[in-house]
Amino acid sequence: MHHELRRKERALTEPEARAILERGEYGILSTCDPDGQPYGIPLSYCLGNDAIYFHCALEGHKLTDIAADSRVSFCVVGTTEVLPDQFATRYESVVISGRATEVFEEEKQQALEGLLAKYSTAFRLSGLDYIEAKRELTKVFKISIDDICGKARR
Repeated sequence: MHHELRRKERALTEPEARAILERGEYGILSTCDPDGQPYGIPLSYCLGNDAIYFHCALEGHKLTDIAADSRVSFCVVGTTEVLPDQFATRYESVVISGRATEVFEEEKQQALEGLLAKYSTAFRLSGLDYIEAKRELTKVFKISIDDICGKARR
């Protein structure tokens, strides 16, 4: 599935879109439940192996949804600035679509260390201990980047 942009002049190149993903602070994961009810939730994430990684508890709404249908959408908004006098906003955003699958063992450890590197760089050693203590209470998922669409008004 490829996203068609209405405003083609706002399209970003794939490297520009990936740069926004790389520096984004959080993203919104969108799933659908078995009845087709959409659900969106903000998540911390990291990028690696051409995929998005996130961690979560052992059970919850998004896990039930992903079990029913692994297709997801993930959106990251970069820098924004309201331009009141122009009735507009400067923005940059990226939407990816792909499949969410649980990862285990070494890939799970790498993803948790990726999250640690992104969000708690200055606390690497205590972070590694934290990962060790909490690893079994955590699931880690990977979202394949099957389609990526970046858009900006700069």
